[in-house]
Amino acid sequence: MSLNIPKGEFLTFLGPSGSGKSTTLYVIAGFQEPSEGDVMLEGRSILNVPSNKRNIGMVFQRYTLFPHLSVAENVAFPLRVRRQSRADIDAKVAAMLKLVRLDRFADRKPAQLSGGQQQRVALARALAYDPPLLLMDEPLSALDKKLREEIQYEIKRIHTETGVTILYVTHDQEEALRLSDRIALFNHGRIEQIGSGRDLYETPHTRFVAGFIGNSNFIRASVLKRNGASGQVCCPDGSTVDGVSLTDLPSAEKDALIMVRPDRIRLVKSPDGGTGLSGRVTSATFLGESLHVSVETPWGEVIDVRSSLDVRETRDLTPGDRVNVRFNPSDVRVFSPTA
Repeated sequence: MSLNIPKGEFLTFLGPSGSGKSTTLYVIAGFQEPSEGDVMLEGRSILNVPSNKRNIGMVFQRYTLFPHLSVAENVAFPLRVRRQSRADIDAKVAAMLKLVRLDRFADRKPAQLSGGQQQRVALARALAYDPPLLLMDEPLSALDKKLREEIQYEIKRIHTETGVTILYVTHDQEEALRLSDRIALFNHGRIEQIGSGRDLYETPHTRFVAGFIGNSNFIRASVLKRNGASGQVCCPDGSTVDGVSLTDLPSAEKDALIMVRPDRIRLVKSPDGGTGLSGRVTSATFLGESLHVSVETPWGEVIDVRSSLDVRETRDLTPGDRVNVRFNPSDVRVFSPTA
């Protein structure tokens, strides 16, 4: 892989377990040597620089705080190692604890703090010596959902206030979408696609990206005709979809998979099945802000639909209703079924 990360960017490495996210982070940190290639930081190679001399901040899933030291002493530790003056250390520790909103807890021991507070101490310690780069390896995975969301907000705020470059590893796509300027989606040791969360959600380049980011429906189809970059595809029941983009499908490929997001589908109740793609409602589940409807096609595939409760056509649907499934061709991506 080859990556160029601008100063001040928040870039997240996202992907399933074993896809290469942490390995890449460890190469940058100096914990692991690459078989080939180079790592450049601010224009110079750091490949032969020991990890403790790279001046890179690191926050792990485990807080790795010194249990016998106070919060302030933990934050001060990397500054003492660098032999900074007592006055400079005291000023920096005070600034860092204020940044992470723990200035009232300076004299407490780590065991007296919650998990979220301990992780904020670890973050303050990593930032205390003004590193040009901060690496974070699944730092929130040990926290419960509510606390994780609170610390995500804090990390985003701290990034905005400090402007530090952050490389963040997670397998949680919602976390990546909430925090990142860009996301690098890993798969089997390579980057499938890199871009903003919106880029990856709305214009996935591969079937893997489409299936990993957000929820997706994949519908079997075949190509009837091409007209430049777009064309017409046919579903197993003979219904057709015109004007879909075929740029992600090899030119010789006839079999295809239509991908459409659940929130981009409209359902219209149609007792006779109507025209176009038809189906039968198998379930309709109230989810507070939306309704989750499952529709079975005549050939046995299930299409998931997420609809706002203010959509009149959808809110009164019940299992057994016949519906017509509608979506805009511009919301469809077409991939090879063998990719």
